[in-house]
Amino acid sequence: MRVGVTLLALLLWCSASVGVETGRYHNTAEMESALRAVADACPDVTRLYSIGTSEEGRELWVLEVSDNPGRHEPGEPEFRYIGNMHGNEAAGRELLLNLADHLCSRYRAGDSRVTGLVDGTRIHLIPSLNPDGFEMAAQLGHQSYRTSSAHGDYGRYNTRGVNLYRDFPVLGNVLFTNRNNNHKVQNNHLRIPESYWLRKVANETMAFLKWAESYPFVLGANLHGGSLVAVYPFDLGQNPADLSSYSATADDELYRHLAGTYARAHPDMARCGARVTCDNLNTTCNGGIKNGANWFSVPGSVLDYSYLGTNALEVALELGCDKFPAPEELPRLWDDNREPLLAYMEQVHIGIKGFVRNNKGHAMPGATISVQGIQHDITTAEDGDYWRLLVPGTYTVTAYWDRYEDTKICQVNADGPATTCDFTLHTDLTSDIHSFQKNNIPHVEASKSGVTVQYQPCAVIAAYVITSTVTILYTILGQ
Repeated sequence: MRVGVTLLALLLWCSASVGVETGRYHNTAEMESALRAVADACPDVTRLYSIGTSEEGRELWVLEVSDNPGRHEPGEPEFRYIGNMHGNEAAGRELLLNLADHLCSRYRAGDSRVTGLVDGTRIHLIPSLNPDGFEMAAQLGHQSYRTSSAHGDYGRYNTRGVNLYRDFPVLGNVLFTNRNNNHKVQNNHLRIPESYWLRKVANETMAFLKWAESYPFVLGANLHGGSLVAVYPFDLGQNPADLSSYSATADDELYRHLAGTYARAHPDMARCGARVTCDNLNTTCNGGIKNGANWFSVPGSVLDYSYLGTNALEVALELGCDKFPAPEELPRLWDDNREPLLAYMEQVHIGIKGFVRNNKGHAMPGATISVQGIQHDITTAEDGDYWRLLVPGTYTVTAYWDRYEDTKICQVNADGPATTCDFTLHTDLTSDIHSFQKNNIPHVEASKSGVTVQYQPCAVIAAYVITSTVTILYTILGQ
């Protein structure tokens, strides 16, 4: 009897929360403590690190969740969630703390879905990119119209009054101008205009830019408040005279799928007839998604920068009318968004993936992956690995570097993980490749081996409980 009680207690411990309190807001110091509690509870699959400091010197914390924290595993995609870019939009901050707790506790319990995500994805969570703005908004709290209403903006900006969401290089203008002038259009990794650096870039933005260029991110989202909708790029309208017209990327169908994945998993975001009181945008009968520029044109958004300046695709998630909900609303918000957060993360595994190597078997970093019919390319990471998100279909895909190329037909199925499409470029110019890598590819520490088996004590406990139970029943029945 005592053994049974002990085993039951161990199982409950494995599946329990690891220390993130719900139903309350965490100030910056408490947020750091909560992240450290998660890291301490799951040291084998987490790493807490900072990408820099805010204007007032607060750390911009990131919690990495991965089966090999601190290393990029060749062939494994990287994902990011960013919360609290607008300081008074506070719910996302708490949801990402809840998500960190959930990933850790469910991984310890051997949950197959979470284990698959953590073992197959390198996940990065930034609960707050604007801790200064949050601390300002928290002085008034959820009771104030200036912080919590759909139009409230107290604490929205950083301490220098910068709107972080709109503080990024305006790369859309470069793309649209070249296209309109019939110039040859580079459609990815556009160079940041020199004019961008003529002003002081916010500390938080600069930290994000360096971070985004240092990891091979594939997919991400940032969490907001003030409406209930999933927003996808372009945020910048292609007609300067029109402040609210549809501005499609080359991956419009894919972006609609990604945004729709989150909206459909939410109980209200895509439920036609759901009551949305904060504005007249109500998109619930339109799938719960909205093109950013079709809402209102925004220059310099993080969504547009991610798409045109890096390999990463990103959407903005508006999680409710109340920007700074009452603390007692937070558990319900977590219940509403837990499944969407997980479902959206899983989209990092759709489309095609693989490696580009030369005929000597050496990785080809910085090679271009081009999909026929989609005028947006991506590039391979340091180990020659790539991930190209695509909706189901048959695609003609070309990998090229300099004058060398390889083309394949790649099939993407509706069900199942990404299709593997590897490419071989017939060049042995190893020295040139390494030179290109040194000058053009951000260094990301790579795993030295393939799959690493992680010790999961809770899974062991669960197996022991099952085995012990069967043994006891066999003994009793045998008597």
